[in-house]
Amino acid sequence: MGNGLNNLDHLECDTFDEWLGSPLGRYVVSREQAIYDRVLPDLFGFYALQMGAASMPLLTTSRVTHKFTLAWDTNASLLAEPDQLPFSENQFDVIVLPHTLEFQALPHEVLREAFRILRPEGRLLMTGFNPYSLYGVKRYFGRERSGPWAGEFISLSRAKDWLTLLGFDIVDGQLDCYNVPAKSEATLQRLDKLEYAGEHWWPFAGGVYFLHAVKRVAGVRLLKPNWARAPRRKRVAVAVPTRGNPDPSIQENNEVEMK
Repeated sequence: MGNGLNNLDHLECDTFDEWLGSPLGRYVVSREQAIYDRVLPDLFGFYALQMGAASMPLLTTSRVTHKFTLAWDTNASLLAEPDQLPFSENQFDVIVLPHTLEFQALPHEVLREAFRILRPEGRLLMTGFNPYSLYGVKRYFGRERSGPWAGEFISLSRAKDWLTLLGFDIVDGQLDCYNVPAKSEATLQRLDKLEYAGEHWWPFAGGVYFLHAVKRVAGVRLLKPNWARAPRRKRVAVAVPTRGNPDPSIQENNEVEMK
């Protein structure tokens, strides 16, 4: 295991998006994509927003009608600062934060902005690196200060506290990426059995955590449309004598609405 941590392939990645193209980055992407692909198809709405990691298109399997990707240092469909979003309140149905908080000076403000632009009962999906894992060990004791190691890892308990204080209800979550944070793809493949072992023997030490939260607003209750057809009013024909007609046998039919 120690050889995996020290195995260098001389690949330097300055940004997190560049690091996602490395062997370890592709491993993390594949594990996280599987998590998002499990959750996103069951979420519906009109607008979905992914904030950060533009090179990782997580919304591919989403059934939301309009999907956007926001970034601040790479090419994306939208460019803006994540703690000052140019959107109105209650605009998005789904928001995805892939390791967004770890590279922001004000991560709590980023969550506050996400809460503001998310509609009531909207869904927030986020992933982060677990500081109490081999990834955290590499981050705090390693020499690298580029890619993910330049970020500030936020613990799972703190992320839950922030979400709860803002008004989110956490409905799902899991930890993943139990393999060693090795640079070599061969090492990752050789030690892939650690995934099964980690899930059963040290589930709290996954390198990545995932959280699924719902925005709750006090006093707001969404009403579902009543698709049942309203009962049709019955109409009957009755004979009404024609005013001014000397012959009472000559009558005209008028429809009278019966409620």
